[in-house]
Amino acid sequence: MTRELVDAPVTVRLGGRFAKLWTAGTTSALGSGLTTVAAPLLVAAETDSPFSVAAASAVAWLPWLLFALPGGALADRVDRRKLMIVLDWVRAAAVFGLGVAILGGVMSVWLLYSVLFVINAGEIVMRVASQAIVPDLVPREQLERANGWLFGGLMLAQNVIAAPLGSLLFVVAASSPFLGNAATYAASALLLWSISGRYRVAAGTKQKKSFRGEIVEGFRWLAGQRLLRTMVGLIALLNVTLTAATSVLVLLARDRLGLGEVGYGLLFTAMAAGAVIGSVIGDRIIAWVRPTWTIRIGLLIEAGMHLALAASREAWLIGLVLVLFGVHGTLWGIVGSSLRQRLTPPELLGRAGSVMIFVAAAGNSVGALLGGALASMFDITTPYWVGFVVATVVAVASWRVFNGATVEAAYAKLPP
Repeated sequence: MTRELVDAPVTVRLGGRFAKLWTAGTTSALGSGLTTVAAPLLVAAETDSPFSVAAASAVAWLPWLLFALPGGALADRVDRRKLMIVLDWVRAAAVFGLGVAILGGVMSVWLLYSVLFVINAGEIVMRVASQAIVPDLVPREQLERANGWLFGGLMLAQNVIAAPLGSLLFVVAASSPFLGNAATYAASALLLWSISGRYRVAAGTKQKKSFRGEIVEGFRWLAGQRLLRTMVGLIALLNVTLTAATSVLVLLARDRLGLGEVGYGLLFTAMAAGAVIGSVIGDRIIAWVRPTWTIRIGLLIEAGMHLALAASREAWLIGLVLVLFGVHGTLWGIVGSSLRQRLTPPELLGRAGSVMIFVAAAGNSVGALLGGALASMFDITTPYWVGFVVATVVAVASWRVFNGATVEAAYAKLPP
């Protein structure tokens, strides 16, 4: 019998230290979501330029490409908990300064761009460090459950609660979402400070490699892991087609589904609801169908989602499909994170996570451009047909990778 990606599920408490990490991450995500919602509203209040409004999103994405890899190397060099605390205080100071500038009537679009850059640069390193700490806080057999809680908190706070709350706060006072965000970062820093223990790999040893050398080492190690490098490749391809699909979803909703602004927003709400459901019951689903089949079935759901968006004009059907896709997305995140945390040596956890984040961000960037180009050159459904074909080909090509024998081989490389 081959070894699976997860041991038999047991009902063990995740512990107080993990509870503090989860609360800190969820609180921080709520604040980041407030700024994400309020930033374009603030730009639109300052200028009528579509380019200026779109630039706010571009500035928010750019740090993910610039800092993901060095952020992973940094997380492998220093105490990860202390690094997260420093980043929270820096981000709190930056967004608090923006809120004060708005109150004082001296806000500029360039100040907003600068703060967004700082916030998102910190977010990348925070996410890498947070994922790298999890194996130190919970038992090995509880990684799926812990990652499910982390994904669920992030999705609930940032995508479900922050969206309406950020808009409401902005209407009350333009500065309030940003000042609220500063408060959440400060609260997160205090919660992280209260977590006991040291979270630095090989503390006190001398670093022999440069940042560039450590990043290259992380890439090389990941390239030698068949399961993980396949996951990275899947993330790259599927993020391109997914972002291509969502980048023109507003046009598909209007022209083919007959939905207005509220209906369009409900499509994303459906996806977020599915993600929350997946986070709540994800560990039990994964234990039932096993992680390898979770990945395989997920590939089929990905292809089916694109097919439904390309072929159907029924809004209710699309909504149900997006709920299912949201569940799948969370399950994939749980399996991928748990797999990486089990197979990666502690001293490489930051860099392995940063490579996946970098690849995901690159796929998002390419996909945003591709979706608009395909829809403009051909038809609004073209990005979805392309996504269906790509997901189907990927499923066929990688189907045999995710089996017991490959998992056994991956575990065989681990030190005894």
